[in-house]
Amino acid sequence: MSIEPITPDPEIGEELLSAGRKARDLDRAHVFHSWSAQASLDPMTVVKTEGPHVWDGEGRKLIDFSSQMVNTNIGHGHPAVVAAIQEQAARIATIAPAHVNDARSEAARLISDLTPGDLNHVFFTNGGADAVEHAVRMARVHTGKTKILSAYRSYHGGTDLAINITGGARRIPVDRAAAGTAHFLPPFTYRSSFHAEDDAQEGQRALEHLEQVITLEGPSTIAAVILESVPGTAGIFVPPAGYLEGVRELTRRHGILFIADEVMAGFGRTGRWFGVDHWGVEPDLLTFAKGVNSGYVPLGGVAISDEVYQTFAETPYPGGLTYSGHPLACAAAVATITAMQEEGMVENAARLGTEIFGPRLQELKDRHPSVGDVRGLGAFWAVELVQDRTTKEPLDIGELVAECKKLGLLPFVAENRLHLTPPLNTPDEVVRQGLDILDQALEVADRAVQG
Repeated sequence: MSIEPITPDPEIGEELLSAGRKARDLDRAHVFHSWSAQASLDPMTVVKTEGPHVWDGEGRKLIDFSSQMVNTNIGHGHPAVVAAIQEQAARIATIAPAHVNDARSEAARLISDLTPGDLNHVFFTNGGADAVEHAVRMARVHTGKTKILSAYRSYHGGTDLAINITGGARRIPVDRAAAGTAHFLPPFTYRSSFHAEDDAQEGQRALEHLEQVITLEGPSTIAAVILESVPGTAGIFVPPAGYLEGVRELTRRHGILFIADEVMAGFGRTGRWFGVDHWGVEPDLLTFAKGVNSGYVPLGGVAISDEVYQTFAETPYPGGLTYSGHPLACAAAVATITAMQEEGMVENAARLGTEIFGPRLQELKDRHPSVGDVRGLGAFWAVELVQDRTTKEPLDIGELVAECKKLGLLPFVAENRLHLTPPLNTPDEVVRQGLDILDQALEVADRAVQG
């Protein structure tokens, strides 16, 4: 059965559409967009959001398989979180971080209860990039060392230090080689840097490579290794069994801290509360943001081990932010985590991965020659498009993305990949509908296959 292009939703009235047109005009006149050449930009207008759906400037309803920036983990407009923000705003809308407020205290307790090991202390930030900045600062002060090791295929944020720690190409235009960072190759079997034949070989060779980098850089100079538990923007490639455990063992052996970047993978995205939970790894520091409150109010943070905390027990920590632990953001976090627990969203994400995404995406790979690889966990999947499966030459997916949107699917787009990352509570029938749309849209990509 062929899926027809979506048409305007009759329930979206002219008032909303008119407001959307005005917003677009003002946007193009005054808003400076991130990661974009401004003059050629053609952004999509959004006039309404609800659950797993968004409505564009023409009033058309799309399935949000992006969760926007992979952060609306509980969907749009969850009533419990909206109510919590409203109630908090009426009581304490903002307060300086030096003062105790109950929203921040309860958010810190809930997060500490969920994080692995003895990460019993939480420093709140405004988002993921500054969470990484502060985790690195803590590691440097705690160890008395400067250098940070991070993977080439990674993304850690857009601030000056975080973008230099990032291993992806977005680092290059601003990389001054002065941030005290060094990079290593992570395991990625599909595009192996180690000529590996399988995951086990890839993981072992990647660990041997990392140990060589540590030795050559000098353990006495390295404060921390930072890794995304499951790299997100860089490609959603799940590390081979034993790799993260091996990294943890290497860092302990050489007196180096391990920072787990859980900004995108954390808070249920992979079907566990944190990606490291799949492998039983306990980091020294853990950064989070995005899903902690489904992005309703900006919030991030660093979960800190007891050992690192002791460094600052008697010596002041050299850092802070005006909006650290903002009460509106923390109230949203409390309500989000509570809703996730009460509604079983993390368990549902795991089920979506094993019962729907995994089997269906493998079936799409088998039928569509443009699909080079599918991979993921929970509600966190990547479909990699190639011109030729033998050479793995990346495919330009502009037409594919346009076709997805025309049929009513909004994916997360990264290089030659579609990332399928819907809210964790998306109903099964909506997930299946989204995958049906992708199935039909892939016919456009198949026409560009050369091999």
